Amino acid sequence: MSKIIIHGGFFSESSTNIETKIAKQQALLRIVKEAYAYLQNHSASETAVFAVSLLEDDALFNAGIGSQIQSDGKIRMSASLMDGATLKMSGVINIEEVKNPIRVAQVLQQYDDKVLGGSGATHFARQHGFEKFSTEIPQRRAEYEAKLAASGTGTVGCVALDAEGNIAAATSTGGKGFEIPGRISDSATVAGNYANAFCGVSLTGVGEDIVSGAVAAKIVTRVTDGFTLAQAFEKTFNELKPFDGFAGAIAIDKDGTVFHQDSHPTMVFASFDGEKEEVFQ
Repeated sequence: MSKIIIHGGFFSESSTNIETKIAKQQALLRIVKEAYAYLQNHSASETAVFAVSLLEDDALFNAGIGSQIQSDGKIRMSASLMDGATLKMSGVINIEEVKNPIRVAQVLQQYDDKVLGGSGATHFARQHGFEKFSTEIPQRRAEYEAKLAASGTGTVGCVALDAEGNIAAATSTGGKGFEIPGRISDSATVAGNYANAFCGVSLTGVGEDIVSGAVAAKIVTRVTDGFTLAQAFEKTFNELKPFDGFAGAIAIDKDGTVFHQDSHPTMVFASFDGEKEEVFQ
């Protein structure tokens, strides 16, 4: 019954040439299948972190390595993990010079103080063995210097359902580029990343729109209250329309239903259940 779905932001956040599209399709399929294999011997929570770490390590996506540069020339990243079995969420906001922010979020699951921001998050990471690591790539520096950053809709995420029926969601972002230092995205909030025993959801898109729509929390709550995933997505995405909300979401419910939707195509994603694979086109 174990299943997994991942996303890598929106295709518009980088070059729209066919080579980039194919590279992203291949990377997502490779990562989702590697994560599915990992899921066979690990929990949903552990697998969500594993999958997002692989996405953070791939410079094709805007999280971890390849993150966007803010208006003051620095990279600040955010990530969160929601364990649907324990109903505990942990995260880091605007952490700096860490290779895998999602793994810092995972460590915070063990602490009473579960969401840390800024220098406090970075200090916590150093105290727990996360070495200083530059996630900058030349492409991002060139974009920054030329003020030609991408569209700001790049985030990565994973929702996993393990064999025990547990669900977890993990999300990580490198920001939108040229934002005001201190800006907080949706990725380490319940609007962008949420799960319980009924459903798990991870978002990508414009963080401000996702927070305004409380998207992940709404979808999970509606499924918990008896909506199907399709119904919960339809109602929640309709509520984004009055302000033209820019969002894409992936989800899995307790019955193993896998779902995805975007308001402004094209969200890049891939899913796998051991037999059937699906990737964005």
